[in-house]
Amino acid sequence: MKSSIIDGIKALPPLSTTIIEINRIYFDDDSTINDMSKVIERDPMIVANLLKTANSPMYGFGREIKNASQAVGLFGMSMTRSIALGNSIKKLLNIDMEPYGITSEKFAHISGLQAALMLQWYKKIDRAKADGLYLAAFLQEIGKILIASSVIQEDEVTSFSNEAKNSHNLAMVEKAYTGLTCGEVTALVFKHWGFDSEFIEMIKYSDNPSAAPQNLQEFCIALNIVKTLVPVNEPLSEMAINFGLKKAEDAGYNREILSGVITDISESM
Repeated sequence: MKSSIIDGIKALPPLSTTIIEINRIYFDDDSTINDMSKVIERDPMIVANLLKTANSPMYGFGREIKNASQAVGLFGMSMTRSIALGNSIKKLLNIDMEPYGITSEKFAHISGLQAALMLQWYKKIDRAKADGLYLAAFLQEIGKILIASSVIQEDEVTSFSNEAKNSHNLAMVEKAYTGLTCGEVTALVFKHWGFDSEFIEMIKYSDNPSAAPQNLQEFCIALNIVKTLVPVNEPLSEMAINFGLKKAEDAGYNREILSGVITDISESM
């Protein structure tokens, strides 16, 4: 099954010209918010996703956001790039999440929930790190799409879904069936698309932070905590929250801060 996943990654189409242009603007120190807005306005799908995200109660802007330039101005270039990139990448992949017992819409919602939770949490810890972690949290479960596809191809849906349904360690189930965790598969996807090595490594070790390079362990631990709190099979359940808060406390994070963010996110759902 591992080889079929790797073959699937090799066959992935390239990123769209719009996404390539968004990345170019993001990394160009001379570019402006206006430059980003103009590129995004050419792609109705990205505009729709951006406005949907901006008007979500999870972001609490308090007023209706009606156009792309408004949204880009409020989000800033980093988060705008993250939202555009995340939604565009999901459109490139055939999504059938039956092995995980969820719909493609539910999967998209959970990805957004993980990202929003990460942003609201890390803004209270280190704002400079929050935007980068937002993108990683938004995209860290992409590998599940390819794992699900492989499980379907191998006709293992029933057995996989039975194990995944009540598992408190989905990475272990994924490893048992495919030889790879979701984090490892996602890392291979972004390596294929030429992302920077630090971003790839953050996601690669998100299921096993203790194995991460020392300079990336904080990021990997944070990603692991968020996916523990918002797993695809039981997002923000009482048990998931208890496990996630315990991990955060063990890692030296302030339990009360994270607990407050969880309450705010839960109330906005």
